[in-house]
Amino acid sequence: MKELYTEIEINSSVKEIWDVLMDIGSYSEWNPFMRIQGVLKTGERINVKIQPSGTKGMNFRPKILKLSEQHELRWIGRLGVPGIFDGEHSFELKPIDSQHTLFLQREVFTGILVPFATRSLDKDSKRGFMEMNVALKKRVEQGLSTEQVVLTN
Repeated sequence: MKELYTEIEINSSVKEIWDVLMDIGSYSEWNPFMRIQGVLKTGERINVKIQPSGTKGMNFRPKILKLSEQHELRWIGRLGVPGIFDGEHSFELKPIDSQHTLFLQREVFTGILVPFATRSLDKDSKRGFMEMNVALKKRVEQGLSTEQVVLTN
């Protein structure tokens, strides 16, 4: 087993962050790491492309395990049959207060090929997680700044 874990505090409400995360059609505008196509609904398969900076990227079709409104999106992707190389990826939002939220992105990898991928996961995949986290923070917080400017004028 191998776990990647990242978190970032975002100066925004859970709802505002969730809305950006669920707007998968806009990922190309802000997300340097991931593209998603499909229907975000428990039990559905989606198309995901991940591409940490400096890599070729990878496409896969994970199944959504859980979609808990304004709290968690979790899916499992597999390389071939279960037990070879499985990754359970999740986004979680934890409110700190009404205008501050902790965004967690993690993935737990299991399977017989995981020990052979540890270096790449630690280097490339974790970097991709962090790139997305920072981009999400920037997207949400800049959106708030724009709204605040409009409201004060």
